[in-house]
Amino acid sequence: MPSLTFLGAAGTVTGSKHLLTHGDTRIMIDCGLFQGLANLRELNWQRLPIEPRSVDAVVLTHAHLDHCGYLPRLALDGFRGRIHATAATRDVAALILRDSAFLQEKDADYANRKGFSKHAPALPLYGVAAAERAIGMFHAVPLYQRQALPGDASLLLRRAGHILGAATAQIDIGGVRVAFSGDLGRYDDLVMHDPDPVPDADYVVIESTYGDRKHEPVDPVNTLGDVIERTVKRGGTVVVPAFAVGRAQLLIYGMWLLRRAGRLRNVPIYLDSPMATSAGELMRAYPDDHRLPPHDYEAACDAVRCVRDVQESKALSANPYPKVIISASGMATGGRVLHHIAAFAPDHRNTLLFSGFQAAGTRGRKLLAGGARETRIHGRWIPVNAEVAELPSLSAHADSDDLMRWLSGFQRPPRRVFIVHGEPDASEALRVRIGRELGWAATVPRQDQACPL
Repeated sequence: MPSLTFLGAAGTVTGSKHLLTHGDTRIMIDCGLFQGLANLRELNWQRLPIEPRSVDAVVLTHAHLDHCGYLPRLALDGFRGRIHATAATRDVAALILRDSAFLQEKDADYANRKGFSKHAPALPLYGVAAAERAIGMFHAVPLYQRQALPGDASLLLRRAGHILGAATAQIDIGGVRVAFSGDLGRYDDLVMHDPDPVPDADYVVIESTYGDRKHEPVDPVNTLGDVIERTVKRGGTVVVPAFAVGRAQLLIYGMWLLRRAGRLRNVPIYLDSPMATSAGELMRAYPDDHRLPPHDYEAACDAVRCVRDVQESKALSANPYPKVIISASGMATGGRVLHHIAAFAPDHRNTLLFSGFQAAGTRGRKLLAGGARETRIHGRWIPVNAEVAELPSLSAHADSDDLMRWLSGFQRPPRRVFIVHGEPDASEALRVRIGRELGWAATVPRQDQACPL
């Protein structure tokens, strides 16, 4: 009898790892890092409850760090199988894993030199060599074409929206069919295609990031323009922590639409993220994977100044003139954006603008939820006098209505729905709604819980 074990994203948004087992066959769906709260991040350093060498294959739904970021560690600890994903996800994951490894090595070195780490010495979870090993294990799988997996299992990928390359995964194994949503995108998104419906499955594993809320019915582009214009009017700079893949490109396109409408004409826009710049180039390489017409996308990119080296980034932090800086990471947990927050947060004229979901325990969540008046960056406490604003309507995640719409595409009720990738209130709200509106059995699994199928 097949079973499904939830090794991550159970009771939390991060660390997605789901293990399908049938006989001696083990297939892992997603392999992400835990982020946010310290007790979650510590899980990244614990050995998995299974031997990585025993995993026959990994199926990757998309390349965000909380879904792919543990792959180098899995390979370091003995995994030798293939990583199955769309070609675009493979290429995006290569960018993200190299960047993750580089930043971990750099942050460990910086902490050791400055002496602010609790560990002596501070070490990265994995380095660039391990990331390259994992990247070499990828196997590109076309959408809508059945792919053989170990143990007589099979895989079928469909579009999920969300980010470039993102897919839902249908896996047939041991006589049962399991559908994994990965992270679902929004319907009628500016950039990404709608999520494809899945006709049928015996079991469904669905994310619940926004399982307890709906996105505001407002025009996100106009709202973005309003935030920038009021900041510039008072002589300030807007710093936007942005996910390098997906969100940065959406912001760039949105600001171009504003300029085309006659707004933001004299406001310089900077993209200070080499990874986001490279991700933008992948948008050109996979034009069928998104909605943007090539001419419009090129025009939008031409309106942004890309910052590539560290010295130019430092000069940007020292530049007092009004502007917009888009920089990673999206939850303000690392990367160049921390230096910009340290430089601009103390001045009330400036704005820190968050444009996506902020996981519990991240710097972004603390700044938004608690009205924090200071934040600790690289061992120093930085006063926060700048406006702290949020644009949840720009999120690339499906809201509760979108999730229910995707579930309604199944032509027969599954035996059970497993609700993952959400904080407890969000997952429970979605469970109740599924039962009330669809009449389906739904469960919110616990961390490391094994469920027979």
